[in-house]
Amino acid sequence: MSREPGGTSDVVVVGGGAAGLSLAHRLVETGVATVTVVEPPDGPRRPAERTWCYWDHGDGNGNGNGDGRGDGDFGEAVTATWPLLRVHGPDGRPLTVDPAPSRYRMVRSTAFERLVHARLERSPGGRVLRATADSVRDVPGGAEVRCTAPDGRTLTLRSRYVFDSRPLPALPPARTQLLQHFRGWFVRTRADRFDPAVADLMDFRVPQPRHGLAFGYVLPLAADRALVEYTEFSRTPLTTAAYERALGHYAREVLRLGEFTVDTAEQGVIPMTDARFPRRVGAAVFRIGTAGGATRPATGYTFAAVQRHSRAIAAALRDGHGRVPAPHGRRALAMDAVLLRALDTGRIDGPAFFTGLFRRTPPQRLLRFLDGATSVREEWGIGLRTPVGPMLRTALEVPFLPRRPHPTPGTGESPR
Repeated sequence: MSREPGGTSDVVVVGGGAAGLSLAHRLVETGVATVTVVEPPDGPRRPAERTWCYWDHGDGNGNGNGDGRGDGDFGEAVTATWPLLRVHGPDGRPLTVDPAPSRYRMVRSTAFERLVHARLERSPGGRVLRATADSVRDVPGGAEVRCTAPDGRTLTLRSRYVFDSRPLPALPPARTQLLQHFRGWFVRTRADRFDPAVADLMDFRVPQPRHGLAFGYVLPLAADRALVEYTEFSRTPLTTAAYERALGHYAREVLRLGEFTVDTAEQGVIPMTDARFPRRVGAAVFRIGTAGGATRPATGYTFAAVQRHSRAIAAALRDGHGRVPAPHGRRALAMDAVLLRALDTGRIDGPAFFTGLFRRTPPQRLLRFLDGATSVREEWGIGLRTPVGPMLRTALEVPFLPRRPHPTPGTGESPR
C-alpha cells in the first residue's frame, strides 16, 4: 500500500495509544487488513508517558497463551513482572497470594509504542501517520478521516472502517459514576526497601476519604526502586498538592522508605461508570478503548480487555461482517453496576469489601472474576462471600435508577 500522506487503506485507526496500536498490530499481524494509524504530532496533544498493568499466563519471555491474558505479542515491552500479589487490610494485616500461573505485568507506553511502531513499519500493510484528526464521517462505501499535517496541509484518508480511540468529549449518562484518580512517584531509595517479587495492589493503611475509598499501590522495579501511587475511588479528583501530601504521608509514614528521591511522576483519572458506551457511531465508524467501553467499571483495568477486544474485532473483519462485539459481557457489567452503586451509597465498606475478596477467594478465581472471565457458578460462590444484604438490596434497586449526565473529568487513556 502507498506510504504517501493521505490515500486509502482497509482500516484507519484514530489515536495511537494502547487500544489503537493493539488493534493495528492485530490486524496487520494476522493479515486481516491494511491499516493507517493516525497519531498526534509531537507537542501538547501527545499524552505523557503512561503505565499499563495487567495479569497473564505468559512466562515472561513472550510466550503467552493467546487467550487475551498472555503477553506473547508484547513481551518485549514488558518492564517488570511480579509472581506474588499483596493486599494490606485496613487493620494493617498483609495478605500475600500466589496467583500462579498468572503474573502481574507492567508495560510503559513509550516502550509499547516503540515496539508496535517498528512492527508496523516493517509490514507492507501498516503505517503510522503523524497528523491531527479533525473529522471522522461515513461516506459511500466506507468512512473518511480528514487530518491536518504538522506543516498545515489537509489530508484525507478513506477506508472501509474507522476505529476511533480518542477520549470522548463527555461521558454518556450513567446511574453511578465514580472516578479512579491517582498520582504516582517513581522513587529511588537510599537503602533497599522493596521486594521485587511482590506487587502491592491495594494498601488500605492510608486515611480514608469521607466518601469512597483510598489505597496505596506499590510496584517494585528493584530493591531500591518502585512506582508508589496514591489512589482514590471517589466522585472528584484532588489537586496536585493534595496528591503530593497523600503520597508523602504514604511513602514516609506508612512505607517508611527513609531517604528517597522522586525520578518522575504520573497522574491520571479513570472513569468508573455504568454508562452505556456506544461502540458504533456510524455505518463504518466504531469506538474502541476507554471511549468504546473497554475500561472495566469496577476496577479501572483496560489493557487486557483491549487485547481481547482487538482479537475479536480482527476475527469479525476476517469473517466479513461489520459487527463489533462488546469488550465486556453483560453479566460482568451488571455486577459492576451493583458494586459501583453499593460503594457510592456507602452500603458497603470499600476497604473491607476488597480485602475480604482477596482473603476468601482463591487467587486464580479472583483474577478471573476481576477480568470478567468467571462462570455463573463461580460468581455465585464469590457473591456469597460478600455482604449479601447490602448487595442484594442494591441489585434490586439498580434497574430502576435513572441514567443522568455527570461532570466529565479530564480523562485520558486508562493507565491500568
